[in-house]
Amino acid sequence: MLFDNLGIPEDVIKGIKAAGFLECTPVQAATLPDALIGKDIAAQAQTGTGKTAAFLIAVFSRMLMQQPSKPGPSPRALVIAPTRELVTQIHAEALLLGQFTGLNIIPIFGGMDYNKQRAELKHGADMVIGTPGRLIDYLKQDIYNLKKTEFLVIDEADRMFDMGFIKDLRFLLRRMSPYTKRQSMLFSATLSYRVMEICYEYMNLPEKVSITPEQMTVEKVKQELYHVGASEKPGLLLGILRSEKDSRVLVFANMKVTAERLERLLKANGIKAAAITGDIPQWKRSDIVSRFKAGTLPVLVASDVASRGLHIDGVTHVINYDLPQDSEDYVHRIGRTARAGAEGKAISFACEDYVYALEDIEKYIKEKIPVVQVEDHMVVKDYKHPAPYHPVKKHFPATSDKSRKKSTGDRFQGNRRGPSGRGKSSTKGV
Repeated sequence: MLFDNLGIPEDVIKGIKAAGFLECTPVQAATLPDALIGKDIAAQAQTGTGKTAAFLIAVFSRMLMQQPSKPGPSPRALVIAPTRELVTQIHAEALLLGQFTGLNIIPIFGGMDYNKQRAELKHGADMVIGTPGRLIDYLKQDIYNLKKTEFLVIDEADRMFDMGFIKDLRFLLRRMSPYTKRQSMLFSATLSYRVMEICYEYMNLPEKVSITPEQMTVEKVKQELYHVGASEKPGLLLGILRSEKDSRVLVFANMKVTAERLERLLKANGIKAAAITGDIPQWKRSDIVSRFKAGTLPVLVASDVASRGLHIDGVTHVINYDLPQDSEDYVHRIGRTARAGAEGKAISFACEDYVYALEDIEKYIKEKIPVVQVEDHMVVKDYKHPAPYHPVKKHFPATSDKSRKKSTGDRFQGNRRGPSGRGKSSTKGV
């Protein structure tokens, strides 16, 4: 199906051509005809299938087809995504596809200039793309409202549940314009019962679309599995990186501490690498990703915070240093390579700590991952161990035992944690 045959406004068509798109992907062909006439959409689609372009093209087209409203406290369109990386990716694609529309598009997420984002939002925008926490923060301050918002997109809805943002999402949805007076679209890797419950509660009889190919993994990804002991993994990783020259490698670890340790290991052995985890400042995270995209940083180590939302062409290898414990995460991780028709390789280490997840992963992807025998020459044995990490300790003024107990008690009194592991308020900035 060609975009030219869908009745898309010329200004949007120009953006589509500037992005190099010619034909619709399956998810675009399945959703755009209904979305362009104003129907609500609930779509199941994997990452990397073109779903971001699908909802952006639909919303931009509908906004240009309708009578433009005057700038006000309500953005015409709201896109909600679970992570900063995903917001950044959607915003970049929105600027590309919408460059000829004249629409004002702003991203809203934690870790960046708070007052600048606040001022931009207060000034008014046609489309706001944001994470739940920061959106709620500004909403509570009456910087903007959602009473006249015409278009809603919820991206990676299943991830909202996984990351504990469902209460935040409901908080926003309850303060929006009635579902009969807006067009809503939801995209998710799975349309589970809990995801569909959101659709039934906050959407207007959505058209259900499911794009689930026979092959769950990207066709051009060559998968390999190494059964290896946990103590051998550092040496095998170094051996693979040294043998794969001129590569752009994304290494995934299950825990933040593992990702940080791998960064120190690789640097100690002469390999340029950096790690992105959930708690590094946004400016630093953006700088690391930019260097990785530019090719000046050959190895990026990431915890699962980056498994969705990283949109980087040219990744040649994905290495699962730790086998993911969730089957869907395996698909999302290895989907970071072989993008835009290119080929790629996905290498996974199955050690005694995480091998239990292998059976579920292979059942989910409906295929066996080819096993490669670990040969002695593949493992680097004389590598340098990184220096122990000693975080800088903060020094506080000396206090009496009585005042110290009081201050400690006050601190914990105000930060009790509920069953979910989050604080009292679920609206903390993302």
